[in-house]
Amino acid sequence: MAITAKQVAELRAKTGCGMMECKKALTETDGNVEEAIKVLRERGLATAAKKADRIAAEGIVDILREGDVAAMIEVNAETDFVAKNDLFLEFVKGCLRTILACRPADVEALKACKFDGTDVTVADALVEKIATIKENITIRRFLVAEGKMNTYIHGHGTTGVIVTFATDDATAEGAAFAEMSKNVALQVAAMNCEFVNRDAVPAARLEEEKGIIASQIKNDPKNASKPDAIIEKMAVGKLGKFFEQVCLADQAYVKDDSMNVAKYVESVAKEVGAPITLVNFYRYEKGEGLQKREENFAEEIASLIK
Repeated sequence: MAITAKQVAELRAKTGCGMMECKKALTETDGNVEEAIKVLRERGLATAAKKADRIAAEGIVDILREGDVAAMIEVNAETDFVAKNDLFLEFVKGCLRTILACRPADVEALKACKFDGTDVTVADALVEKIATIKENITIRRFLVAEGKMNTYIHGHGTTGVIVTFATDDATAEGAAFAEMSKNVALQVAAMNCEFVNRDAVPAARLEEEKGIIASQIKNDPKNASKPDAIIEKMAVGKLGKFFEQVCLADQAYVKDDSMNVAKYVESVAKEVGAPITLVNFYRYEKGEGLQKREENFAEEIASLIK
């Protein structure tokens, strides 16, 4: 009996299983959807759909670099235990290889790509991993960065950082650049800045901060008689502190606070006798902004017993 695309789609909608698995199950059951569901459940594959609404805020941030190109991804799971599972870790690496090979635009486009080294899509590979590991797993986000760079992963994938620079090939291959770029990546991981430099701060954010500072100045009784033009100039003058907090280039360099990060990069450029410019940084922190699962110990034990 020929299996139609409509039957496969119906079975996928009911089970959340991969297209190929659905087609196999339908073929084995002569197109009987209910029997196919039973087959998939017996194989443990249909469990993926049941797990889709579980909170997945653990997981890992990982990076794969190939020359002047690097991909960074965050893949979430329900527990830290699963995040250390070899099957999970290899799935994450496979996603990174797929990203570098296919350059998808977003997560949905990534899911439609053929998973690295296989004939199945990333979406189907994900469903299979959920069924095997028996936890909800989600591909949350990824990015691709290009340029002379260095990368850093903190802990077991808690935080990932990519920092890019503009310089020549010879300089980028030198030990001084490697040490400097690694130090800047460590700074990004530790200090969690928002923007690479002052030019990257949106005008609206700058106006908002200037307005807050101006209000603070006006609220000081000794400034009550000062005209608005003077207050604004004072506010602009105080923006330096704001830049030091949110801009990587303006932050005090953590290993030598006598200079900021931009001056540190300049000092290394002077040392090697070649221009080096800090271009951008990318930082992922595992689970940031995600709802965390909250269970007390007694409830966790009770759930395990059940």
